[in-house]
Amino acid sequence: MSDAAQVWQRMRTLVLERHDRRREACEALGMSFIKIKALGYIAKAPISLTELTERLITDRPYTTLVVDDLERRGLAERTVHPDDRRRKIVSITPAGLKDAERARRIVGAPPGPILALSASELETLDRILEKLVDES
Repeated sequence: MSDAAQVWQRMRTLVLERHDRRREACEALGMSFIKIKALGYIAKAPISLTELTERLITDRPYTTLVVDDLERRGLAERTVHPDDRRRKIVSITPAGLKDAERARRIVGAPPGPILALSASELETLDRILEKLVDES
């Protein structure tokens, strides 16, 4: 019988080691994964630099460098917050939205072992994962 630690390790191995598509996304877009991750958050909705910093789990100066690079690439733009001129809001550009979607498709593509599961196995796995996601 498997214990929780063994199951967790197998999940991590599957997702983070054997079928990690982050490198593929980085190569396709020509940028680091932290920038791709930032682009994904910005694509969902305009976001303050402070909130982006919290979501990226980094510090403000590094987030500023990330956004500076996204702006240089024409993928994001920074504007003054309408209620507080000291704060900045980061928004996606059409080119940024295109790259964010491209990265999402690459990273989100299921690996071969998942595609090889039967419909019944996929249903069981989905039910278990839904329960785990809903509990967190």
